[in-house]
Amino acid sequence: MKVTKAIIPAAGLGTRVLPASKAVPKEMLNIVDKPAIQYLVEECAKAGITDILIITNRGKGVIEDHFDYSFELEENLKKNPAKADIYNEVHAVADMANIYYVRQKETKGLGHAILAAEAFVGNEPFAILYGDDVIISENRPVIGQLIDAYEKYGKCVTGIKECPREQVMKYCTLDVTALDDSTYSVHKIIEKPTEDEIISNFAILGRNVMTPDVFQIIKDTPPNPKSGEVYFSEAISTLAENGKLIGVDFDGKRYDMGDKLGIMQANCELALKHPEIGEGFKEYLKELVKTI
Repeated sequence: MKVTKAIIPAAGLGTRVLPASKAVPKEMLNIVDKPAIQYLVEECAKAGITDILIITNRGKGVIEDHFDYSFELEENLKKNPAKADIYNEVHAVADMANIYYVRQKETKGLGHAILAAEAFVGNEPFAILYGDDVIISENRPVIGQLIDAYEKYGKCVTGIKECPREQVMKYCTLDVTALDDSTYSVHKIIEKPTEDEIISNFAILGRNVMTPDVFQIIKDTPPNPKSGEVYFSEAISTLAENGKLIGVDFDGKRYDMGDKLGIMQANCELALKHPEIGEGFKEYLKELVKTI
């Protein structure tokens, strides 16, 4: 069955990027001239996904507004022939996919948020793109790379990358065996390993393709006794232990939009590639570096 549905959990509080996220959801923080979440929706659309559920919570209605038509703005742009390109770009935002919304009324973890999508998913395989992670690929969209692996191997898929050991200790370490040049069977996952527990430098980052049986696995996963949250990582670990998970070492650059440094890296690197300001920004950086 083709993967045509995706969910984007975007209900997090954004505490790592306060005070900005007090007024603006972190998913709506700009990368050059587009909010971060638009990059995720564009990634889905380019991969052939037609229906997207964004999981929000209180105070994030601006996300819904962004992916809707803006009548007054668009009418003003249409009146000025010189702004035809801007009008087309703004208008197209609402037509990239069928976008739906559901609120996670309590922030009880990523697993709890994903459960809110069960009715939307039905009996179909589906993609998950974490709202914090913008991943840019020059070729096939990253979620498309995972969909290709799902269609080839028929198992749940998670996106993985090799990381420096100090980052692995912050994320997780994986026991894997190669299936082809970029795809691996995942046998075991250790969350936030100690130095002695590291199995490999592969860690899970930002993208998944799941089958609907993962919802029951999440329901069977008890909340963490300290935080009270349902960790989706526990469900992924169960899939790995049961031989139902593969990892794709994806081709793409990830930016952590829940981190202040990640936001600045995304803005700088994508500004350099921007067709309108790229050259000017490059010259600015060359002069700026001389002063450091």
